[in-house]
Amino acid sequence: MDLGVRWTLHGDGRTPAPGAVVRPDERLSWPRTAGLGAQHVVAMFGASFVAPVLMGLDPNLAIMMSGVATIVFLLATRGRVPSYLGCSLSFVGVAAVIRAQGGSSATVTGAVFVVGAALFLVGLAVRRFGARIIHATMPPIVTGAVVMLIGFNLAPVTAATYWPQDQWTALSVMLFTGLAVVCLRGFWSRIAIFLGLVFGYALSWVLDLVFGRIHSADASGKVTDHWRLDLSGVGQADWIGLPNLHGPSFEWSAILVALPVVIALIAENAGHVKAVGEMTGDNLDDKLGTAISADGVGSMLSTAVGGPPNTTYSENIGVMAATRVYSTAAYWAAACFALLFGLCPKFGAVVAAIPGGVLGGITVILYGMIGLLGAQIWINAKVDLRNPLNLVPAAAGIIIGVGNVTMEFTDTFSLSGIALGSLVVITGYHALRAFAPAHLKTQPPLLDAGTSAYDENSGSEDGRGGNSGDCGNSGNGGDEADGGGTQRAKS
Repeated sequence: MDLGVRWTLHGDGRTPAPGAVVRPDERLSWPRTAGLGAQHVVAMFGASFVAPVLMGLDPNLAIMMSGVATIVFLLATRGRVPSYLGCSLSFVGVAAVIRAQGGSSATVTGAVFVVGAALFLVGLAVRRFGARIIHATMPPIVTGAVVMLIGFNLAPVTAATYWPQDQWTALSVMLFTGLAVVCLRGFWSRIAIFLGLVFGYALSWVLDLVFGRIHSADASGKVTDHWRLDLSGVGQADWIGLPNLHGPSFEWSAILVALPVVIALIAENAGHVKAVGEMTGDNLDDKLGTAISADGVGSMLSTAVGGPPNTTYSENIGVMAATRVYSTAAYWAAACFALLFGLCPKFGAVVAAIPGGVLGGITVILYGMIGLLGAQIWINAKVDLRNPLNLVPAAAGIIIGVGNVTMEFTDTFSLSGIALGSLVVITGYHALRAFAPAHLKTQPPLLDAGTSAYDENSGSEDGRGGNSGDCGNSGNGGDEADGGGTQRAKS
């Protein structure tokens, strides 16, 4: 059985020739391959390693399980889809809602475990029936709205939890990160979030030296005198050790809050597979279902032991585009580095010590970018918001999701925020479509011309028709923290 773990040496193993690319089944010399793997881990740091901190989970376990999930993904796709899986930011809002309802870390991971299982089943369905089932249930208007409300629902977390801890540091980090994203080029722009964290770390240390303790809210919300950067946990942490593990706990209220994130994960995976296919020149449509299922399995494995969920990342796309190296050997190297980092508690303590004010500046940009990915999905798919069939359910669902509107059905069961908003968008769209006049239902586009062409001419993974293509272009809204640039390459 070919597991995609055999690579031929590309050229002299040093540098790709001008205009050449290192294909997934090729590699450079092992030292260069290891360096590229480390580069992928660093590129992921800004978003992927901050996410478990924001979710209240162990960053050491998060990085270790990201390595495990990456290995599962590479084996499942037989080395055809290069990808490093990191903690999904789409779940940060879910974790905040669950904890606000009194849920523990076990409740959070239990809810996310169910999402991973649902994603696995969606992947199997795509393998069997093709991407038409995604197009039918989640056209771009639905996908974009759900992604948007998931991102913007996080705004109160920044405003009430992180920003008040040190508003001036938060403002400085926000400005620095924004400049890095806009002004830097190539690989450096891809690690702008990481650079913002380093800047904020250093700034907090300097401010503590110059001005002493700050009088503000701490991480618990209590106003006290405290250090901006508390490194006491770093000194006490061991250099080598296992991360803290815990089992999941399943509660229906938490599961219903988390389930809508499945839509965002489908979009992320579809965008990643489509982008890699375009860059390498390979038709990877037949691997979409497998990639989605592998993502689900990786998330289930991680959350089963107390870690966060995992997904593909646009930072991968950026590094590959900059280096023109698509070798899956580099991702095996990245996974090995992640496993090693996970066995270093001192590393996790450094991540956990990120000051609240720094997170305030980072999350202003990060959460906003997640929300605006929904708008990018609409733009890529040319969704017509003048059509009331599109406008009404999206408008209602976004306001409900962002405003945390609550519907109480019984004394013990209610829906609010992300869960209720997503339900309104999905059911509202399909219900209105069932009763809408014909001229509204024929308004373009539910699918764009490119995707329709794929569906007509391609087969599903088992050859029964349909397509495992770009998810109605919703995937081109794509991986986390990216504006869906894959569609620009396509058009």
